[in-house]
Amino acid sequence: MIHAEGLSKQFITKGQSRLAVDSLTLHIEQGEVFGFLGPNGAGKTTTVRMLCTLIAPSAGQGWVAGYPLGSQNERIRSSIGILTETPGLYAKLSAVENLTFFARLYGVQEVSKQIEKYLSLLGLWEKRQQPVGSFSKGMRQKLAIARALLHEPPILFLDEPTGGLDPESVKVVRQFIQQLRGEGRTIFICTHNLDEADRLCDRIGILQQRLIRIDTPAGLRQSLYGNSVTVRLASVTDKILAQVRSLPFIHAVQQAEQSLTLQVEDPPQNNPELIRALVTAGADIQFVEEHQQSLETVYFNLLAQAREGSRED
Repeated sequence: MIHAEGLSKQFITKGQSRLAVDSLTLHIEQGEVFGFLGPNGAGKTTTVRMLCTLIAPSAGQGWVAGYPLGSQNERIRSSIGILTETPGLYAKLSAVENLTFFARLYGVQEVSKQIEKYLSLLGLWEKRQQPVGSFSKGMRQKLAIARALLHEPPILFLDEPTGGLDPESVKVVRQFIQQLRGEGRTIFICTHNLDEADRLCDRIGILQQRLIRIDTPAGLRQSLYGNSVTVRLASVTDKILAQVRSLPFIHAVQQAEQSLTLQVEDPPQNNPELIRALVTAGADIQFVEEHQQSLETVYFNLLAQAREGSRED
């Protein structure tokens, strides 16, 4: 549904050149919820603007909903819905009047039916005649999501969909995104919220001008030599320590009295062999507990590695 090959964007301001996105290549399948993470200035919003045909790339090529960027931009725009970080709504108009205006721009056939559908789903139907200027930030955000969906696009771009919202509004928006996923829509989410990406996304891409890594949330956690496993033993002997350290999938060993905390590459795959090796060394195992790395830890480690690599270049 979304494909980019070597997509780049360079801005020139007052004679100074700045590369915002550098040779981005990715492929997002139909029905996938894809999370795009990166610090401020990493190029996430620039990428969305290119894919939504709001700005032209400086190099590379891309396809959205099967249509190429540049030559079929109108078809792309009719196939997508977009929630920008600062959605523009008409404050003096009611929710219904706002959506009616945009529905007509999209050529929606059953305007009243579509407006009722999405205002009801997002809990705004009772507020439909109130001016949008009286809405809270969460209500305006939900209204902007409704606007993006009026024409039933197969692809949805969401830039910080829960940024600055109260917990109740965050819950409503997240549940709604999960509902949209169940309908088979392709959803591209830019977010700083790592927990949100972990909960909602099938895969996550981490960007710092260049795409650093792309994987499932579980795959990203495994990317730094897997997760930690704590093994509680009746006693820890030198023979047991030597046996554990000889295993090729063990990358670190920490001992605390009768416990060993081990950094294990792919625990589901390698834990059975680890347990067999411990038993062979005479260990009496009391329990084994896996500790997953947080996505936050992985994210900051990957960014640090990318910065270190760029300094070496």
